Amino acid sequence: MEKTLKGRVAVITGASRGLGRAMALALGHAGARLALVSRHAVEPGENGFEAASFACDVASEEQVSATAKAVIERFGTVDILINNAGTNVRRGVTEFSMDEWNTVIGTNLTGAFLMCRAFVPYMKGKGFGRIINMASMMAHVSIAGRTAYSASKAGLLGMTRALALELAPDGITAVAISPGPFATEMNAPLLNDAQLNQQFVSRIPVGHWGKVEDIGSLALFLCSDAAGFITGTDIVIDGGWMAQ
Repeated sequence: MEKTLKGRVAVITGASRGLGRAMALALGHAGARLALVSRHAVEPGENGFEAASFACDVASEEQVSATAKAVIERFGTVDILINNAGTNVRRGVTEFSMDEWNTVIGTNLTGAFLMCRAFVPYMKGKGFGRIINMASMMAHVSIAGRTAYSASKAGLLGMTRALALELAPDGITAVAISPGPFATEMNAPLLNDAQLNQQFVSRIPVGHWGKVEDIGSLALFLCSDAAGFITGTDIVIDGGWMAQ
C-alpha cells in the first residue's frame, strides 16, 4: 500500500529541529500539509510542500488553545497530531528544583495532553486520524539523573493506551514511538563529550547513534493508511539497546 498523505493535515510539535524536523520532512514529501509548532516560529523553508509555522509553548494552556484556533483558520482541519516537543534536565533527584521538575513534566507530558485536548475535536467525524506521542526508551529503562524525563515519558505510554481505546470508534489511532540514542540537539551533552559518547556507542548493538531520518520513515508509515490496525502500542527504535 502506497504511503501517501496527500490531502492530510499534520500538526507537529517541536518541529524546528531534530526528530521533529525529520518527521515534518518525511510527511511533507509524502503530500501532507504541515502545521509546524515550536516555541519560536521559524521559516518552514522551500521544500516543495505546504507548511506554516506557529509559535507555541505546549505547556501553556492559553497558547495551545490559541494555536489550535490559528491552525484551523489556516488549514481548516487536522488529520495527524505528532506530540514531539520535549525537554530534559539531567540532575540527581535531590538536586532537582520544583521549577525544573515542572518544566520537564509540563513540556513532555502535560503538553501532549493539552495538544490532544485542543486538536482531537477537529480530528473526529472523518473515520481517519493519527496521533503519535514521542516517548523514549527511557520510559522502559533508565539511567541515573533522569527521574523527571523517565517519569514524563512513561506517563506518555499510559496516555497513549487510554487515547487509543477512547478514540478507536472514531477511526483515530494513537501510537507511541520510543527512540533510543539518536544524534539530536537534546543529546549534545553526550555527543560532545568524547568519553560519554564512547560509553553510549559501546552499549548500542548496531554500533552507532540513530539517524533522524529513521524516525521520519517510521512516522510516515504510522501516519499512512497502511498502519490503520496499529494502535495503543509503543514502537521502540533503539538500535537494539533494550534487547540486552
